[in-house]
Amino acid sequence: MTVSTVARSLSPYRRVLAVPGALAFSLTGLLARMPMSMASIGIVLLVQQATGSYRVAGVASAAYTVAEAGLGIAQGRLLDRIGQGRVLAAAGALFGVAMALLIVCVEAGWPRGLVYVFAAAGGGTLPTIGSSVRARWSHVLGTGRELATAFALESVVDEIVFLIGPIVVTALATGWSPAAGLGIAVVACVTGTLLFATRRDTEPPAHRHDAASGPRPPMPWATVVPLAVVSLALGMLFGATEVATIAFTDEHGHRGLAGLTLASWSVGSLLSGLVTGLVSWRSGPATRLRWGALAMALGAVPLLFAGSIPVVAALLFVAGWGIAPTMVSSVSLIERSVPSGRLTEGMAIQSTGVIGGVAPGAALAGVIVDAHGASAAYWLPVAAGFTAVLAAQLLPRAAHVTRCSVH
Repeated sequence: MTVSTVARSLSPYRRVLAVPGALAFSLTGLLARMPMSMASIGIVLLVQQATGSYRVAGVASAAYTVAEAGLGIAQGRLLDRIGQGRVLAAAGALFGVAMALLIVCVEAGWPRGLVYVFAAAGGGTLPTIGSSVRARWSHVLGTGRELATAFALESVVDEIVFLIGPIVVTALATGWSPAAGLGIAVVACVTGTLLFATRRDTEPPAHRHDAASGPRPPMPWATVVPLAVVSLALGMLFGATEVATIAFTDEHGHRGLAGLTLASWSVGSLLSGLVTGLVSWRSGPATRLRWGALAMALGAVPLLFAGSIPVVAALLFVAGWGIAPTMVSSVSLIERSVPSGRLTEGMAIQSTGVIGGVAPGAALAGVIVDAHGASAAYWLPVAAGFTAVLAAQLLPRAAHVTRCSVH
C-alpha cells in the first residue's frame, strides 16, 4: 500500500479535523483525559509506597473511582444547563486542588481518613472531558457520516490515553518519585481542561430550563436504561479481564509482561477504531451495538483455554477489535436518541456505566483468582459480555438494518 493510498483512506479524519477549532479541542481533550488511565494507578503507587499497605492504597483508589462514577452524571447535567466553559473550568480547578491535597496528605503522613476524603474529592471533581468532547463534535458537525468518524477518532484517542498513561505514570513513580506519576496526570488534566474550556468558538450552547423556557425535555429512558446496563456489563468485562490477565502473567512467572500483554488489547481496539471511522454504516447504532456486544462476549471465550502468555496476548489483540466499534455505537446511539439539551448528561450516563462496572469486575475477578486461579477468572468477562448481549436486546429496534461501505 503506497503512502498516497494511506493518505486517501484517512481523508475522512482529515476532513473532520479541518473543521475550524476541531483540532484544538480534540488535542486539549486528549491532554485533559490523561487521568483516565493514570490517576488510579498513580494513587495506588503513591499511597502504597507511603503506607506500605496495598489495602489502604486500594481503598483510596476505590474512593476515587466511586466518587467519579457517582458524580459524573450530575456534572454532565450541569454542563448542559450552564455550559462547558464555566463548569469545566471550575471542575478542573477543584480537581487540581483536591489532588494536590491528596499528595500532600499522603507524603506528610496525615490521618488515613483524609487520604480517602481527598481521593474521593478528586474523583468527584474530575472534569467530564470525554462526554464534553463528543458533545462538542455533535455541535460542530451535526448528524451524519462525519460525526460517526469524529466519534471513532475519539475512541482512538481514548486508546492512546490507555496505552501511554500507565507506562508514563509507572515510570515516573518508580524511577523518580512516588508523587511524580500522579502529579503529572494532575498537571495534564488541569492544563488540558482549562485550555479546552477557553475554546468558546466551538462550545455547545447552554440549555437553561425555567418557568419561561419550559421544563427540561424528557430523557428517552427506554434507550438510556438498557444502554446503561450494557455499559455497566462492559465495564465489568474490562475490569475483570485486566485482573485476570495480570494474575495469568504472574502465575506463569512473568508479571512484568502484564502491561505489554494488556497493551495488545488496546492496540486491537485502536486499530478497529481507525477502521470504524472509515466505514459508512447503513445499520443503526442499536443494531451495531448488539453485534458489538456479541463480538466482545465471544472474544473473551478463547481466553479460558489459553496456555501461555503469547497466546493470551494474541487473543486479546483479536478481542480488542470489538471494543472501539461497540463503544462508538453506544455513543452514536446516545447522540441520536437524547435531546440536545441533555446530550452531555446522556453521554455521562453511558460513560459512568462503564466506569461503575470496572471496580466490581476487578474485585470479583480477584476473588475468583484467589479461589480458583487466573484461567477461571476469565469466566467473569465471558459472563459480563453475555449480560451485555442480553441487555442490548432490550434496546428499541430500528426499522432497517443492512450493509456498510468503506470510503
